[in-house]
Amino acid sequence: MPSDNQQVSGSTPLGLFGPMLEYMTDAAQRSVLFWDVMRQRSSQYRDHLAETVPHVLDYKAELVMDGRTLRRPVNYLLVRIVPPEGTEIDPLRRPFVVVDPRAGHGPGIGGFKADSEIGVAMKAGHPCYFVGFMPDPMPGQTIEDIARAEATFLEKVVSLHPQADGKPCVIGNCQAGWAVMILAAIRPELFGPIIVAGAPLSYWAGVRGKNPMRYSGGLLGGTWLTALTGDMGGGKFDGGWLVHNFENQNPANTLWSKQYNVYSKVDTEAPRYLEFERWWGGHVNLNAEEIQFIVDELFVGNKLAAGRIETSDGTAVDLRNIRSPIVVFCSKGDNITPPQQALDWILDLYDDVDEIRSFGQTIVYTVHETVGHLGIFVSGGVAKKEHNEFSSNIDLIDMLPPGLYEATFERKSSDTTNPDLVSGEWVMRCEQRTLEDIRAMGGNAPEDERRFATAARVSEINLSLYRAFLQPMVKAMVTPQVAQLLKRWHPVRMSYEAFTDANPFMPAVAKAAERVRERRQPASADNPFLVAQEKISEQIVESLDAWRDTQERLSEQIFLAIYGSPALQAAVGINPEAPRTRRPGRSLLHRELLEKRIAELKSTIAKGGLQECAIRGLLYAGLARGSIDERGVAALRRIRMTEEGSRLTLAQFKTMAREQFLLLLLEPEATLAAIPKLLPTDLGERRKGLAAIRSVLSASGEISGEVAERLKKVADLFETSDAGFPAIERAKAS
Repeated sequence: MPSDNQQVSGSTPLGLFGPMLEYMTDAAQRSVLFWDVMRQRSSQYRDHLAETVPHVLDYKAELVMDGRTLRRPVNYLLVRIVPPEGTEIDPLRRPFVVVDPRAGHGPGIGGFKADSEIGVAMKAGHPCYFVGFMPDPMPGQTIEDIARAEATFLEKVVSLHPQADGKPCVIGNCQAGWAVMILAAIRPELFGPIIVAGAPLSYWAGVRGKNPMRYSGGLLGGTWLTALTGDMGGGKFDGGWLVHNFENQNPANTLWSKQYNVYSKVDTEAPRYLEFERWWGGHVNLNAEEIQFIVDELFVGNKLAAGRIETSDGTAVDLRNIRSPIVVFCSKGDNITPPQQALDWILDLYDDVDEIRSFGQTIVYTVHETVGHLGIFVSGGVAKKEHNEFSSNIDLIDMLPPGLYEATFERKSSDTTNPDLVSGEWVMRCEQRTLEDIRAMGGNAPEDERRFATAARVSEINLSLYRAFLQPMVKAMVTPQVAQLLKRWHPVRMSYEAFTDANPFMPAVAKAAERVRERRQPASADNPFLVAQEKISEQIVESLDAWRDTQERLSEQIFLAIYGSPALQAAVGINPEAPRTRRPGRSLLHRELLEKRIAELKSTIAKGGLQECAIRGLLYAGLARGSIDERGVAALRRIRMTEEGSRLTLAQFKTMAREQFLLLLLEPEATLAAIPKLLPTDLGERRKGLAAIRSVLSASGEISGEVAERLKKVADLFETSDAGFPAIERAKAS
């Protein structure tokens, strides 16, 4: 008779046979369905590339302007987004213009589903326009040509909305972000608020141990490889290389997780995967001159924030020329554009917040904790929260006094004060910040700046050597046929081409998948083999992540060692004792204009009426909070702080509010002391203005602390009699 141990041992295989058979059936079916998804991915890839203007917009669009018809033709288009049925658009609201990034993929990522930048803007009632592009650039097209074309597009949008309450709000995603900023510095009069999402503007910035992509230019010896790649493409740069570089940043996702997620959830995940892959696989080309400008002037040269980029007519691109509010949206989870690269241009340009104000600039930033680079544009959760709040509260952003702010979001709840004044599910608040708040995120030490400057010099030398000795031979060898063959054989493109129906095995996979769907038998969630499968997947991801981390540490050490060499720095002309000189030069003309403007402002202290006094009092009391809440702005919209029959437009209010804010900064005591003399003698009108101030201040919560003290001072000023204020009215006031 067998022992107890023998009985258990003998019964174990029988006990596992059922779950094993269930898992094997499920795994086999999932394998067939997975390869069918790969077949569909490849088929839609070919269909997408066959389109004249391939895009992934989820909305109908009407062509407004074709960049190919301009004096300097470009492959860009301006289209109007047709609102879906049931969406109400207010023609008086400022239009939104979404500019998509040309970073290797086709256009449409800003509106490829309902919960997107375009979707939330239309939901807020704004007319929407989209700037996209075709797969191939026009011959001779340059980055400057594109900028001038986009300026023409914005002129057209402005002309189509003459009655709008402001200039267009322009959204630039990723690579489009720096392009929009360059244009706004050249043509500031065309812009309303600017939103740059995941856009790198300070390319050397970062933190040691993170953000290894910024070392790539130095590790590759500079940008000569970009020139070589453009020459191998017959004068065109294949966007597939940009996609390839992006995927190399996360090998666990590229080599395993993305595909495994489809395989493990093949019954539900396929539609979402195919939707994204339709955009991800829509590779487009750039002219070799375009990509060379990008890597030389921006990525490796880091010349944008330093003001060392010039247009063909000699105009310097100085970001301090931008007059519209700038909203910077970035994330700690973004390994392509970390917060330092998105924000440190502010440190490059300004000494302190007062200098930001001296240029009349308003900068608002928000930092997400976890979302990755692509999630900034495609995540429905981000669209419903950050993008929805930016769209709904664009007037709040436009009315902010000059300075630096961080946008924070608090979920609306039953405890929220005045919830009817909140536009969505989140309460948006803009809190005052200083440059120290940005520095606290980390950045480069001076010796690191010298390393990057050394890498830029080495890049210039290597590029010159390539152009002198190798480029003529490469161009002679690469015929159009060779360039096309190399493009088709690109590893990223081959991953799509390999599973089309031209593959003799794929039609059989399609038929097998149909039969599997009819007999689908998924394994139960607690199947031990399914649990083991998940554990193995986690171990694979951990191993690939460990490999990536080791590679990144090694890359950083190599970069720091090579470009930190005093001998190399001396050889390329980097002076280790020289101060940091990347900041644009100070302008004597700006100083003169600033002094003139200050004198003009001071002369208006004793000018104005009830409107000016109400705004002075509101700003004086409200700024004690250090933040501006969307509920206060919503309350402000409902109030008429003026005589019957007249109403301030948004532009008029913005101008008046900025003037009163600057007066309070320059001459706070004199500005407040002038209030009684400027107010009307009618006590009812005075109290109406004071009630408006209280209403706005109480919209976002209880009036207490310093705010209450300041409000009492304002109330005393509003109730104070001037020479023409009758004694009988003073008695009523008491």
